[in-house]
Amino acid sequence: MKKIVVLTGAGISAESGIKTFRDDDGLWEGHDIMEVASPIGWEHNKNLVLDFYNKRRAQLLKVSPNEGHKALVLLGNSYDVTIITQNVDDLHERAGSKNVVHLHGELLKVRSTKNKTLIYNWKKELIIGDHCEENGQLRPHIVWFGEDVPMLNIAIKITSEADILIIIGTSMQVYPAASLVNFVKPSIPIYFIDPKPSIQKNAFPNLTVISEKASTGVKKVVSLLID
Repeated sequence: MKKIVVLTGAGISAESGIKTFRDDDGLWEGHDIMEVASPIGWEHNKNLVLDFYNKRRAQLLKVSPNEGHKALVLLGNSYDVTIITQNVDDLHERAGSKNVVHLHGELLKVRSTKNKTLIYNWKKELIIGDHCEENGQLRPHIVWFGEDVPMLNIAIKITSEADILIIIGTSMQVYPAASLVNFVKPSIPIYFIDPKPSIQKNAFPNLTVISEKASTGVKKVVSLLID
């Protein structure tokens, strides 16, 4: 069975009502990125960081997978599909996708600041005083700026084995995630779906650019690959 690797970014979740990573003014929900997504921000104001992710978590629980997420599930009937996502939501899983690698962590999980291997499912508010069993404060299970991306090497290996690559809703400007495209086998089919594509048609051999939002563009690619 051929292997399809799907790289997804904020664009696929935007249609479900989740805001993209940052607005045009460089702010994320009115905050400087480093205030709420860096170890320095965490040390400076833990309550601000916790409140920020508590609001994102509450929003996530109110939205649903869109047609883009759902269309990817259909590929699993004909291909060995792995999704590598920059997104911290669980919309791929809720749509029915089974093999999902989260490069930047997961919003519905928290982890210990004392022992990073202690990771817990979490849907309620997280506050100061919420501790792991080793009495360490819990923090969002999110990869912040300046932190290592623990799933990167796994993602590189998966991408290097792909027979087909599909890229959806990402600017391809956020590293190291954007570098994954450089690890695919030469000349495999690559499909890039984004309403404002940042990759030119001549950037890679066998590249197909679909300048559409995920809900319509993914359906087109899925139909093409299944038919």
